[in-house]
Amino acid sequence: MIRADFIKLVTVTLAIYLSGCASDIYIPTNSPLLKDQAGSGAINIYHIGVDDTVSINVWRNPELTVTVPVRPDGKISMPLIGDVVAAGFTPEEVAADISKQLQNFIRDPNVTLMVTGLQSHEYLTRLRVTGAVNTPSSLNYRQGMTVLDAILAAGSVNDFSAPNNTKLYRKIDGKTRVINIKLGDILYEGQLETNIELRPGDIITVPERLF
Repeated sequence: MIRADFIKLVTVTLAIYLSGCASDIYIPTNSPLLKDQAGSGAINIYHIGVDDTVSINVWRNPELTVTVPVRPDGKISMPLIGDVVAAGFTPEEVAADISKQLQNFIRDPNVTLMVTGLQSHEYLTRLRVTGAVNTPSSLNYRQGMTVLDAILAAGSVNDFSAPNNTKLYRKIDGKTRVINIKLGDILYEGQLETNIELRPGDIITVPERLF
């Protein structure tokens, strides 16, 4: 993934050099927000939000290179041009706006914008573990996390649980899909067939057993 990101960044840089006047965007390709909920890898359009952090590079003008947060008013601050509205716009749109405004100060500005912190969309990616667990939790999503990772982070199941009736709720194409998880088999039998890898926004619910 690091190699792929590096190749993409080099490609962007070469395109800027050859074009003479261009604005471009680079976003880390491992961001879960750039993939659809079905996990197909389809790229969605990301809109910058308040509390996100962006890094802006102006080709051959290192004094204009900044890493700044998006303020509560939705703006970022840039040398020479001052405030720029960022919230609600795509990184590409913001880069183009900065490039246009910099034309009043430097010749043929080439702007690269990198989203380095995706704080505004944190709750879209969080995992929830509810029901008969010791500590119902809202967890930060981490790439590679499985059902077992999330359950252990929630303190495992309690004495009243029916773990083999666990459900995982996942949104795919705007619809909620229910996936049966044999959590008891995972925890006590070492059978990992349903210990699936989690995706941003998944919800795991462990029901209580009927007495």
